[in-house]
Amino acid sequence: MSQITGFETISIASVSDSNPNTPERMGPKPTMSPVDSDSKGKKENTKRPCSPRAPFVLFLPTQQRSCYIDPPRCRPHTLNSHPPGQPAMGKITFYEDRGFQGRHYECSSDHSNLQPYFSRCNSVRVDSGCWMLYEQPNYSGCQYFLRRGEYPDYQQWMGLSDSVRSCRLIPHAGSHRIRLYEREDYRGQMVEFTEDCPSLHDRFHFNEIHSLNVLEGSWVLYELPNYRGRQYLLRPGEYRRYHDWGAMNARVGSLRRVMDFY
Repeated sequence: MSQITGFETISIASVSDSNPNTPERMGPKPTMSPVDSDSKGKKENTKRPCSPRAPFVLFLPTQQRSCYIDPPRCRPHTLNSHPPGQPAMGKITFYEDRGFQGRHYECSSDHSNLQPYFSRCNSVRVDSGCWMLYEQPNYSGCQYFLRRGEYPDYQQWMGLSDSVRSCRLIPHAGSHRIRLYEREDYRGQMVEFTEDCPSLHDRFHFNEIHSLNVLEGSWVLYELPNYRGRQYLLRPGEYRRYHDWGAMNARVGSLRRVMDFY
């Protein structure tokens, strides 16, 4: 019989039901169904209510100090909690007038049509998450990327007008990777990025990108260097031609990862 800290291991096959000399340190005798005395000496295949067909191990309490390892403590995931490393639900507030004045509307998720809630948008406050604003309903028209912060007038997000008709909350991603191709259908020279690039021309002498593949995370493509000009949200997927990301031409000046640094 082998010894385990805090427990004793006993093979059932080595314990007799009629053994009166069970040591006290083994604690109370386990309850077992009585066996007919006439069954003694019969064949081994005689059925016993408590006799297993295969050997097993029984752990009985002892008076010795128990020693065990606590299981790792994990935070339960509920409908109101957020997985570690993930941001809370986004929150953005649109204001009709500059300086966060006038009628306002608060949003916490994607919205394909904001027209019923305000007629114009001249200032925005982003409390959490990264957002893409669209000039037209159904995520169309000019796009504007906003991170957490305050934007007292539409020029602060490089807006061309006070028109904001739809918005999209961009999911958080732990890593980012994108491949840019010189020609359509992933042909020509290819470069891969895992970091922001303020000028594609200065770094790779590229002025045009005709196809790309977003492998991880979401990115924003800018028409001009230093994150200026028209913007395009790139989510994971394949873009075989520049029309696939909504551009009118293949001109690309810079690109940036979608990240919430706060």
